[in-house]
Amino acid sequence: VQLQASGGGSVQVGGSLRLSCTASGRTFSNYHMGWFRQAPGKEREFVGAITSSGSSTYLPNSVKGRFTISRDNAKNTVYLQMGSLKPEDTAVYYCAASISQFSLLRQDYNYWGQGTLVTVSS
Repeated sequence: VQLQASGGGSVQVGGSLRLSCTASGRTFSNYHMGWFRQAPGKEREFVGAITSSGSSTYLPNSVKGRFTISRDNAKNTVYLQMGSLKPEDTAVYYCAASISQFSLLRQDYNYWGQGTLVTVSS
């Protein structure tokens, strides 16, 4: 499956952005989807995941209450709605697809998008 992330940009502290990730090539609804981010000089970290049906989501404490993850299987798209953004949210954000795992682990994801840059400034 090919993944195309979009929606990144520059935003001020406290602002909001919605990232999108559109899939093509395979049956999107078969895949659990995840979002990760990587800040300069840091490891890629988990930001959220959603099951293939969209019935369950998981977000880490670092973003819980500020970010939500959703998907529209009819549009082959997963979303990351980000709010109350902080400078530490600045990173390249990646979407990823897993055929078998609803997971927070990078190694469980089979396909990755190219990333979209989010910059949060004060």
